[in-house]
Order: sequence, then structure tokens, then C-alpha cells
Amino acid sequence: MQHSALIVSLFLVFALGKSVCAREVVIVTSFPKELFETYKKTFEAKNPGIKVIINSKQTNAGVTYLRETRNKPEADIFWVSAPDAFQTLKNEGLLEKYSPPKEIMARIPARVGKFPIHDPDGTYFGFAISGYGLMWNRNYLRGHKLQPPKEWTDLIQPGYHGHLVISAPSRSGTTHLTVEVILQAYGWDKGWALLLNSGGNMGTITERSFGVPEAVISGQYGIGVVIDFFGLSAISSGQPVDFAYPSLTSVVPASVAIVKSAPNPQNARAFVNYLLSEAGQMVLFSPEIGRLPVIPELYAKGPKDYPNPFTMKLGGVDFDDKLSSGRRDVVNSLYDHIITFRHKDLKDAWGAIHKAEEALSKSKGKDLGRARNLVADAKKLSSQVPINDKKASDKEIVNAFKAKSGFKAQLETEWENFARANYAKARELAEKAASLAR
Repeated sequence: MQHSALIVSLFLVFALGKSVCAREVVIVTSFPKELFETYKKTFEAKNPGIKVIINSKQTNAGVTYLRETRNKPEADIFWVSAPDAFQTLKNEGLLEKYSPPKEIMARIPARVGKFPIHDPDGTYFGFAISGYGLMWNRNYLRGHKLQPPKEWTDLIQPGYHGHLVISAPSRSGTTHLTVEVILQAYGWDKGWALLLNSGGNMGTITERSFGVPEAVISGQYGIGVVIDFFGLSAISSGQPVDFAYPSLTSVVPASVAIVKSAPNPQNARAFVNYLLSEAGQMVLFSPEIGRLPVIPELYAKGPKDYPNPFTMKLGGVDFDDKLSSGRRDVVNSLYDHIITFRHKDLKDAWGAIHKAEEALSKSKGKDLGRARNLVADAKKLSSQVPINDKKASDKEIVNAFKAKSGFKAQLETEWENFARANYAKARELAEKAASLAR
């Protein structure tokens, strides 16, 4: 009898243990603590007994994590800003199809501008609209006698040298999107020239996207490249900052998806439904979050003068998430090896170019043709990218970066050597030009 009772007791403990485990939802997200803690609190209040477990990872690390755990998934939800990350996971069969209630979906338009808010196949759903732009500290700019930027192209101005900040796209899904927006807006060669020139003006490149608004708010740097909610939430919180959308940017959804074979699918569906419901959408207006809902009618209930992507003329770039998804790993690595890892060399080269141009502008009565040619050559060297757009999307190269092969390591070494040699030569030419102008 005692033996039987023990077996029954152990069975009940095991069953109860499973029941307790089933009352949770595990979320992989790249969002800042202010956002996920607010949603954790409000969702748990609406769904008593379900505990939200947050696994905080930057977007690229989250994609890798879902790949590594695909045979035995540990997460229920993937929740980030980057639409191309969802496209990548969808292509690899790592997302579960779902159909939220019709009464929820009926209030959300199919598109914002020309971009679909939800995946047409039902594997991920837009819960907030995101735009990408520039944030600046008014006091900093006033103190350094700098004008606020309006366009991506403003970031190449010599006066901004050392005053800008961006995060590495390999460490931030939102920065990756910004890089892709620039590449798609201006084309591969001109886009990289802009990224390299503005990269040379950066005071630093942070490891996480959160580091950019923190640096701008604190006045460590004057201007940051950010997703809009960093600027909007800082403004709502009374910080001395402003934010602007460049005319060539993209407005796309931040999304949520259920992981294929998630351990707690019912709770995962409940979380998706909550995010898309009016209650979940109204949370986006909170000052600490400052994001844009996907239900247009809710803007009438939001703060005064709040940006409305459904009525404002935002965009200018029809973002191609399939193109971005296909070359995602290549673009991130390329940025790292010619900008992030060689930042000091790039910054020094552009610093020397700016000084040479200043010296040329002040020189009078001299034959400055040779000096100008040297500066032009220096600029060309500091604006070149080692591969073209066709190679960046080439299947062999794309697959090499997914597999982390020896070919990938070879390419990265070539890119870094290319950048190192170009920036050293550019600095040498610019310094020679400056000496001729004196």
C-alpha cells in the first residue's frame, strides 16, 4: 500500500510540476527592459497564473539561439524589431503558423505605406510601427555650435567629426535595419560610401543599441542613429533631446512570432493576442516605451502631437525585407570588418581629410591642383567597399556565412586587410595635401 501511495504521490508531484511549468511563456526579445518589464506586468495582470519569463538577447544572437535549440525549443515567443530577422526564421522553418482572432485582426490594416504589417502566411505579426532616424542633444549641439541633422547625408559634414554615435549592426537588429535602409535608399556603392564617411565621423560605435540613446541623453555625444522609440520615449520623459525622420527612411513593423514546436503554445497565443489587442496596443503610448501602435484609431486616444505613421508622410524607401534577409549576415560582417573593427583607422583617415580640406579652403594664391587631387584620392580610398551587391547576395557567400566556414574567415581577412591598407594610404595622402596647402 505504502509503495503504491508513494508512486501516486510522485506522479502527482510530477504532474503538478508540469502544470506549473505550463503556466509560463518564455520570450526571446531584444527590447529594452523598460518595454518588456511593462508588458510582463500588464500581461500577467490580464492573465493570472501565467508567468512571463524573459530571455534577453540582441536580435542576431536570438536568431542563432532559435537555430541552436530547434530540435528541442526552449522559447515560446520571438519578439524583436527587425522584420528581416523574422523572414530569415520563417525561411528556415523555425516559426509556427497562427491565426489571431478575427475581431483583433479586423482593426489592423494590411499595410503601413507599402509594407505588410503581418506576414501574409501567418508566421509573424506586426505589433508596433518602427521608423529609423536621428536623435540629438540640444544642449550638446548648442555648446559645440552645431546644427541639428535632417538627413542621413548630413552625417558626413566635417563639423560632426567625433560628435556622432551608432551601434554595430552585428550587435543590434535595429541598426542593421538602418544600414539596410541606407543601402536600399542610395544603392550599394553610394550607400557604403555614406556609411564609411559617416562611420569616420563617429566618436564611438557601441555594442548595444541602448548605448546610443544613453550616450546622447547624457551628453557624451551629440547625435545618435536610432530607432524612433528611443527618441520618442526620451522626449516624453523630458530629456533635452529631439528626433527626426530623414526623408529617405523606412517605416516597418516590429513583430512577434510563436516559435515552432514551442513548449507552451497556448500561452504563446495568449501573449500574441494581448499585444495586438487594444489593451496591449495602448501600452505603447507609455512615456517609457514611446512606440507607434498598429491600430490607427487608437492615435485619437494617444498623447497630443504623437507621430501617426498612418497619416504622416514617412518613408521614402520601400524596404525589401527579402533582399535584406538574404544578405543579412554578409552585410553585418562587412560593416564590422571595414568600419567597427577598423574604426580608429577610418576615423583618423577622415579626420586627416577634413583637416586637408580646411587647409585648402584657407589657402590663397597657390597652385593647389595637386593637393586637391590628393584629397580626392584619399576620399575615394576611404569610401570603397571590397565586394559588390551581387556578391553580397551570392548563394556561395551567403551560405558560407551561415555555416561559419573557412571561406567566411578568408573573406573577412581580405576585407579587413583591404580596409587597413586603404585607410592608411588615405591618411597619408590627406596629410600630404594639407602640407602642400600650408
